Amino acid sequence: MTARVTPLLIAASVVVLASCSASTQTGGDAVGAASDTTPTTEVVETTAPPPPPTTEPALDVYDPLCVVKVAPGESLSLIADRFDDDTVRVDTIIAENDLAGTTIQPNQLLDVCVDNGLDDRTGEAREPNQALVAEATSANVKVQQAKLNELFAGFGIAELAVDGVSGSVTRQRLCAARLGLGLPASTLDMAEGSEEEQAMMAAPNLNIPFSAPIEEERWVLIDQTCQIMFVGAGNQQLQFIFPTSTGSPGYETRLQDRSKVYRYDPAFDNDGWHDSSEFPVPEDNPINGNMYKPLYFDGGQAIHGANNVPTNPQSKGCARLRLENQNQLLDWLGIGAVTTPIGGSQFNLTVRIEGVYVPPA
Repeated sequence: MTARVTPLLIAASVVVLASCSASTQTGGDAVGAASDTTPTTEVVETTAPPPPPTTEPALDVYDPLCVVKVAPGESLSLIADRFDDDTVRVDTIIAENDLAGTTIQPNQLLDVCVDNGLDDRTGEAREPNQALVAEATSANVKVQQAKLNELFAGFGIAELAVDGVSGSVTRQRLCAARLGLGLPASTLDMAEGSEEEQAMMAAPNLNIPFSAPIEEERWVLIDQTCQIMFVGAGNQQLQFIFPTSTGSPGYETRLQDRSKVYRYDPAFDNDGWHDSSEFPVPEDNPINGNMYKPLYFDGGQAIHGANNVPTNPQSKGCARLRLENQNQLLDWLGIGAVTTPIGGSQFNLTVRIEGVYVPPA
């Protein structure tokens, strides 16, 4: 029976023999040195080859490059941070996927190609990304607000906050600007790039509205669509533009053509506050329908100051002004220092009231 020699023993023998042979050829010193040296063998470490790569199967969606599958523990902010694209944000992902909030679930599929007109999970067409629309709209509203502040400067009306929010105050100012530019009255937003926006942005100033009674020496034009009051003299002077609040449903302010203000009551003995005879209250309370320094026209209707002047009709038929605006009007008429009731012939003011308020949809 023949003994088997393992490859390891053969290799070891070869190494030892090679070492001895080399020592013999170098002389006695070499032999002595070799006798004191323990032969060593070189150990070669080997690394196992890596396993073959595993690949995730492609997502079964319309465009896999535009869709991600949420991994456990991922958030919208982490997903957004993957992309070197400043339009891919938490808010735009929410809008693109019609999410109710920031909560997402593992394995949920999210469309991350923002505002390409498609739902990249299904291939269906979709509306523009509303987060980006709102962002663009906000930027344009800021431009409009800044222009409105420029056009209304010097007319006694407070500046708008340039905040990009198209609220009721901004829409009221847009409506008034339309009148001053000869455009139809409307409290709708002004579309970016529209003809009316271009007209407003190009306008150096506002003009007297076409419907103002400019044949009169001093006049007031109240537009109920805009809830705004223009004040001027003849056809040359536009003096003030004030926000107003006219009669609420059931107490509508009556339309006027050229009605004369016939009486002024300063209510001097009560700091200007007059208790309405038709809608009295137990004590003077400016928030409860009382009138600050009223100017009467057409029976019991009046232009008067109030602490509450919203952008929609809330009075009992009168036209409310802010206290400071009422005082500005009285000073311009030359009766700011009057302490007793006087007739309108002493200040000669004509009122025209037009338009119908349309509640926002």
